[in-house]
Amino acid sequence: GVPIKYLALEDTDEVITLVENRNKVEQIQEDEEEDEEDEDEKENNDQDIQDDQVVEAVSRDKKRELPLEQILVLTEETFHSALLETARTVVLFYASCECAMWPCCPFWNLVLLTTLSGVLLSRVNCWDWPGVCTKENVTQFPTIKIYEKGERSVMYDGMWGTEELTSFIMLSRVSCPLKLATIEEAEGYLKGEFPSELSSYHHTSVLGVFSTATSEAKKAFEEAGNLLSGHVPMGMYLEDDALALSRKYAVSPPALLLARSGGQSVEGIALSKESTEDMVQMIRYELLDIFPEITVQNLPRYLELGKPFLIFFSDGDIGQMESEEMLKLAKGRPHRGFVACWLNLKKTPVGRGVLKAYFTTVPSLPVLIWVNLHAGGQVFKFPGEQSITEVNILSWLEKLKAGLEIPSSTLSEEDWKPPLPAYDFLQMMEMTVPEPPLHTSHRPGDTPVQHPPESPGGDSMVQEEPSQEIQGEKIGSPGRDLRGTAPRLAAREKQGKRHSEL
Repeated sequence: GVPIKYLALEDTDEVITLVENRNKVEQIQEDEEEDEEDEDEKENNDQDIQDDQVVEAVSRDKKRELPLEQILVLTEETFHSALLETARTVVLFYASCECAMWPCCPFWNLVLLTTLSGVLLSRVNCWDWPGVCTKENVTQFPTIKIYEKGERSVMYDGMWGTEELTSFIMLSRVSCPLKLATIEEAEGYLKGEFPSELSSYHHTSVLGVFSTATSEAKKAFEEAGNLLSGHVPMGMYLEDDALALSRKYAVSPPALLLARSGGQSVEGIALSKESTEDMVQMIRYELLDIFPEITVQNLPRYLELGKPFLIFFSDGDIGQMESEEMLKLAKGRPHRGFVACWLNLKKTPVGRGVLKAYFTTVPSLPVLIWVNLHAGGQVFKFPGEQSITEVNILSWLEKLKAGLEIPSSTLSEEDWKPPLPAYDFLQMMEMTVPEPPLHTSHRPGDTPVQHPPESPGGDSMVQEEPSQEIQGEKIGSPGRDLRGTAPRLAAREKQGKRHSEL
């Protein structure tokens, strides 16, 4: 048997002392265990920080019920008839989206658009109705397409935010390009007063000015408008012999007039190239702001230019003097070689992390930085003792060009990798969804012939949808139909491959 141990105590004081000592030992052991748990949490903290906001949102909203009854469910039998009932129909194509992550689900933002008048919101489950999605050339999920009376359709490939979707839908309501009959309509268009549907939306507007002798350029402009519908408000004015509009803005047809800030600034640009591809590329480039405020949303558009950045970091709104000097610099001839921009740390807090990556600690603000992310990664800081003026900045840039300035830091060429394969969300997206270009589809049966131009950064800016014959071959091949797509996508997401760069 097991031997029994006895402990002899002579009085109650010894009993009390024994119990107190045992309690102290147990408390010490508990404290040590808690310390070990805290250390483990600290070690894993870096791994959890990457997506903590997503996890929080998912945890908060995963059981939230959305009013999906406001989004019409379309089937193979009801699809075409529903498109004919409303002037404009927004259709979400998806593949068995259980939407465990509601904030990331396309239904989330679509429900928020139910207040739009004159727009029918609908959805098609491509898992249940693969024939519909095949005929509509839908090959990736989720996809949103906007139909006008069941005929012309435009595919949306922007960010899935409510503001971006609303803007796209509102812009697609207006003909692109919008044909203006009188000089009064053209002037109202440049001021943002015409058409009335866009009076509350502040976009840079593009007005093409043509004469009867510029038919080729006019045709290319119309084709560019079809490709950019929903993305850019475009108008077209055919002048008579008086050429009153051309004289007012010192341009000769064919030309573009870019109206910024509700017509407060109108810039004239001569059209030297008449191909549709060149015109689309030029319009997209010219629409970039001269001195933009960099945000998470617009950063990719400027990164793809492949140019160095001259960034003014400000803890709040930029001062009037600095804004005027930087704007003068951006408008000058040298600005074509770099992107002059500014970043509001209060509006875009991630900027503090950027500055820490440049200098280890956040320097005193405001601060002007030159960084070439595409070559060398050298970071230069504008001398703090000098005032921010166009002359001083240009002089400093000349010193940089001559190699007379020492970089404050040099960014590491080491790849940015996730801490664990399970956090490699970019790789999961790359495996399931090809890089999305801007799409414009046509009536069922049409075979697009346009090919996308290359953007300044090399990415395709616009693209016609593939023909149904080609699409049918791809989807109709053995084992490659849409049925079963969702399980395949889910299986791919479980793979733990690492990506090479962020």
